[in-house]
Amino acid sequence: MDSGNTAWVLTSAALVLFMTPGLAFFYAGMVRAKNVLGMLMQNFFSMGLVSVLWAVVAFSLAFGDGGAFIGNFDFVGLKDLADPDFQLPGYVGDLALTIPPLVFAAYQMMFAVITPALITGATADRMKFAAWVAFLGLWLVLVYAPVAHWVFSPTGWLFDRGALDFAGGTVVHINAGIAALVLVLVLGKRKGWPGEGMPPHNLPWTLLGTGILWFGWFGFNAGSALGANAVAAQAFMNTHLAAAAAMLSWLIVERLKDGHATTLGAASGAVAGLVAITPCAGFVSGMAPLVIGGAAGVLCYLAIQLKVKLGYDDSLDVVGVHLVGGIVGSVLLGLLADEAFGGLLFGGGSDLLVNQFIAVGATILFSGVLSFVIAKVVDLVIGLRVDDDAEDIGLDKSQHAEAAYNFGDIAMGRVGS
Repeated sequence: MDSGNTAWVLTSAALVLFMTPGLAFFYAGMVRAKNVLGMLMQNFFSMGLVSVLWAVVAFSLAFGDGGAFIGNFDFVGLKDLADPDFQLPGYVGDLALTIPPLVFAAYQMMFAVITPALITGATADRMKFAAWVAFLGLWLVLVYAPVAHWVFSPTGWLFDRGALDFAGGTVVHINAGIAALVLVLVLGKRKGWPGEGMPPHNLPWTLLGTGILWFGWFGFNAGSALGANAVAAQAFMNTHLAAAAAMLSWLIVERLKDGHATTLGAASGAVAGLVAITPCAGFVSGMAPLVIGGAAGVLCYLAIQLKVKLGYDDSLDVVGVHLVGGIVGSVLLGLLADEAFGGLLFGGGSDLLVNQFIAVGATILFSGVLSFVIAKVVDLVIGLRVDDDAEDIGLDKSQHAEAAYNFGDIAMGRVGS
């Protein structure tokens, strides 16, 4: 065990947890005033339910030695993880952990917390809180844990065949992004969309959330080195450069298309870059993060323009930013990975690129199908969507009997509604 590595990963775990409140504010600023608490609550609730389920069973399913496709129940209730000398299945040789297994479990728990929380931006303004609770718990165990096992566990089939995902391009962003798309298709469009204007009620909150996400993402990516070392330093620099490049490229395209560079565009562009660099962070160097971030800013901007044409109501652009950004980063990794990791443009041949496509496709297929089944079951049993009156009143009042603002028109949900 290495005390410096342990301290860094513990710090990174705290940074990743901080990202979930950051995400809550990022999303809450973009919804209408009558739905602010509904959005905040869905994100904060993830910290509670997911953490409990992770400790009880999901960590064991993700990192237990059950085979290539899912773990087993060896670590239910965090069994054996308090022993600092215990090594998790597959973490041997060069992969041997230099941090206590309980620290690793805590760090991975924070990834599990934020991943389903990403979905809430797509379903904003119309999903029952009880339905979100049911979907969240089922999705964590049935979808997130298996995909995490495939990619993050050395015993998983995608890890074994050589697919790379440094910090969650497939496990986190593609996984949540395709689930978000499926869920909004089952849930249906918001009343009045797309004809009725539904502007963000508080863009300063969105920018504050972006800043917290950017800050926390250093723990997300650099922490995935699982040590205070040169790989962490590379991941840290790559993370920042990709976010910066994506913000600039998004704003350039936005300015050329619409005539204005907006604060919402700056926030969305930065997050798109952070998403795209996530699978690549420890595997690329030099100018690669600028290329990855720049491409993500342009492609994610273009992707969100399609939702009206295709007719799916992704309220806060989860599909355009997280699904598309995760695909962009995962595929570009096959081209731009350093020579040691087999990037095509650095003499590594096509094997890595092929494996990246397989990982992307498998994640989309598995998560998409299972998310659809879960959504339909929840809809049949308790209903996914609030009724028309509750949607008109807003989720704050109808689901939580509270109001985010208690003065004037804002308290009635009329400002920004």
